[in-house]
Amino acid sequence: MEIQKNKFKAALAAGQLQRGLWSSLCSPIVAEILSRSGFDWILFDGEHAPSEIADQQPLLQAAASGSAASVVRPAWNDKVMIKRVLDIGAQSVLLPFVQTPEEAQSAVQACRYPPHGIRGVGGMHRASAYGRIPNYAQNANDQICILVQVETMEAMARISEIASIDGVDGVFIGPADLSASMGYLGNPGHPEVQEAIKQAAQKIRAAGKAPGILATTAVDAKRYIDWGFLFVACGMDLKLLVKGADDLLAEVG
Repeated sequence: MEIQKNKFKAALAAGQLQRGLWSSLCSPIVAEILSRSGFDWILFDGEHAPSEIADQQPLLQAAASGSAASVVRPAWNDKVMIKRVLDIGAQSVLLPFVQTPEEAQSAVQACRYPPHGIRGVGGMHRASAYGRIPNYAQNANDQICILVQVETMEAMARISEIASIDGVDGVFIGPADLSASMGYLGNPGHPEVQEAIKQAAQKIRAAGKAPGILATTAVDAKRYIDWGFLFVACGMDLKLLVKGADDLLAEVG
């Protein structure tokens, strides 16, 4: 048995657009449905969704039946949380609230085994097919996709430095927190916020990395793609469910 190649990481490195969906529903059934929907990737949220490590492994197992790559966002850029997420089989992680190049470097270190990092070595976990992948630890580093999230004005001021850290595959912009940091809480569509987002994409690409972002409408997703974002979450499962239910009730009358 061989280690699984990370097609999402390879696609970003090749500059290929990856359209995704954001999942907050914490349901293996939803994960299975979304993984077969034709999108390139799914983000399983552990920061703003009530999802712990024991909840996330069934999501990854369910999503493995489809074609979409799985990305997990731990609750924090924390070496212990990162270790546990990687051990349950996540090959791509989105690490929130990275403010400095040093914090980005710490994220990279947490995702890599020694001597290139500090990831703790465990043998019998899902990532290694419960010990059935020979030399998993020797090959795992190359298949981990490390995405860091920039979501404040302070971090935006250092985005080129953050993106330039060796081992960072992509930089993700969080529009909601960024707009709050800029003084426009609840209004990520404000022209100043949107201009900052556009400039961020240019700086990330200039550093040779992939820019990513969350869009909540198709219109937003298309605009971000036009601006050069390479991995775009085009919608949220929770919002799709709420809108579908509300629209149905309005139509029935």
